[in-house]
Amino acid sequence: MRLACLPVSVATLLLGGCAGMPMQNTVPEGARATLALLETSDLHAAVLGYDYYKLAADPTSGLERTATLIAQARAEFPDNLLIDNGDTIQGNALADYQAGAGVLPCTQSLAIHKAMNALRYDAGTVGNHDFDYGLPFLARATGKGCAGAAFPIVLANVYDSASGKPLFKPYILIDKRIMAAGPDGKLVAATVRVGIVGLTTPVVNSWNRKALAGRAVAEGIVETARKVIPRMRADGADIIVAVSHGGLDDAPYAPDMEHGSWHLAQVPGIDAMLTGHAHQVFPNATGTAPQYRLPGVDKVNGTVHGVPTVMAGQWGKQLGVIGLALKREQGRWVVERGRTVAQVRSVTAQTAPDPAIAALVRDEHSAAVRYVQAPLGRTDFRMTTYFADLGDASAIQPVNQAQAAYLSAYVQANLPQYAGLPVLSMSAPFKSGMAGPGDYTDVRAGSLALNNAADLYLYPNALHGVKITGAGLKAWLEKAAERFNTIDPAKETEQELINEAFAGYNFDMVTDSDLQYRIDVTQPPGRRIKGLAYRGKPVADDAPFLVATNSYRASGGGNFPGLDGSKTIFASPDASRDVLIGYIRQAHTLTRATHGAARSWRFEPVRTKGAVVLHSAPGMLQAARDAGLGMVREVRADDGKGYAVYAVDLAAH
Repeated sequence: MRLACLPVSVATLLLGGCAGMPMQNTVPEGARATLALLETSDLHAAVLGYDYYKLAADPTSGLERTATLIAQARAEFPDNLLIDNGDTIQGNALADYQAGAGVLPCTQSLAIHKAMNALRYDAGTVGNHDFDYGLPFLARATGKGCAGAAFPIVLANVYDSASGKPLFKPYILIDKRIMAAGPDGKLVAATVRVGIVGLTTPVVNSWNRKALAGRAVAEGIVETARKVIPRMRADGADIIVAVSHGGLDDAPYAPDMEHGSWHLAQVPGIDAMLTGHAHQVFPNATGTAPQYRLPGVDKVNGTVHGVPTVMAGQWGKQLGVIGLALKREQGRWVVERGRTVAQVRSVTAQTAPDPAIAALVRDEHSAAVRYVQAPLGRTDFRMTTYFADLGDASAIQPVNQAQAAYLSAYVQANLPQYAGLPVLSMSAPFKSGMAGPGDYTDVRAGSLALNNAADLYLYPNALHGVKITGAGLKAWLEKAAERFNTIDPAKETEQELINEAFAGYNFDMVTDSDLQYRIDVTQPPGRRIKGLAYRGKPVADDAPFLVATNSYRASGGGNFPGLDGSKTIFASPDASRDVLIGYIRQAHTLTRATHGAARSWRFEPVRTKGAVVLHSAPGMLQAARDAGLGMVREVRADDGKGYAVYAVDLAAH
């Protein structure tokens, strides 16, 4: 039985009612029980294991396969709660279709919510990408006045700008019936009151400014937790679960920090923490990311400052499981941390999908497939990101050209004060293998359709134009060059070129023959950009430039120096992907010579004693050759995780 009475008022959007009063139980002192917390995170509308950009099945992902893991976990832990960490309703072509062209009827839930309702979720929170389609759509999608999520959505740190009240119910209390064993071994039915509080990354204030400006504002998660958790205890919560849409970062705490969960774990009163947003897996005994090495983080046992913690990856590839060991002490339930187990269970090739999920969304899936097959034009070359980290511009240049053309036309027509300034464009390889060896953009030569444009431009960002100086341009490129590890030329053992902690979608690059620069990976971050020149002349620190980019970057996404929204001279009403679609339609035919061969950057040539390697999809050497990258060779067909290992001759670049 779920109880949701709160002694707080909340904003107009997305609020439910009260469902009763707490149950009383007589449970002997010393009784023990186990309550499992099951977490999904960053589903990004992946109901099915299907890639709408490649129009092919993806047997490694999808809630239809997570459903099997959920069923197995529920069989193992009969007393359980299933909770979603957010970034739920956005992220693939099915989501875009339902939010736009699909014109979702008010009587119908989103496909992802239909599946989640069928799986009987107990609660969920809101991620930053859930705001991408705007507050009105989020409200109706989550059940305000329309069909939506049949489970409570909680979020404590986003407030209505006018009223100062929470946009969502900040927390819920669930009186969960469980079976406990008394000190004498006899089983007894009991009730544990579980408080679930939702917190999202406060960077929504900048990243989602278009949706939230003047309507809502996010507060720091630590400040919010310190206010809310005592209220939850006062309401009788035995156990408090913090559902935090953010990863781990031990930088000094700031209310607007992107990944605040490391600090959140230090707030008194939190018994378990479900994290997300970073698309990482935690616990992860073999993980090498810096987040796994932070003070107070136990990557083997899954604790952060002693708090049991999980992060369930992305796209339904994993299920987080915390087996909370409970003990009855002084008339209430407490967590025995020494007996609590945290783990992540992953979908494998042997994980069969739950056929009931596909049946639920058959019509929506078919409509989305038809939607993405709408024709746009043609390309005479293959556009991929397998070797974008080495300078293959085939999948980057069309995006940059579309953005630059759009911004130039707008400036000429509407901003005469900037009409004489050079216009550049920045874009990044949005799919660069982070989610597995199939996570790369790959658009074959031939006809182009909407799904191909979505493969080239994954996110529903808006196009922004920023005005920067030559010094700002160099700082931008220096930040992007953190994508690479620092290479020691004298080292005889193999060295990894790519810094896995720096996401590929932050590796911004220019693809314009007018701008040239080199990246010296033997130098430390901040000192890598060499020979920056525009039209053959060194770029002066005070030289003005306009740069077309996306709303995420222009508003501070990725923490690039100087980009905090203050440099924006134009915020387009059009999504970046729509700009690309319009460009392809107008060009009709893309050719490698015109749209896929421009190189603005190269590595500073350097000879290394040992091999320098990167990981990419296997069997893709021809894609490197087609892009003119002759310095690459495959040295191992499988690194044990499905990637091939390629050696890079930096002296020949």
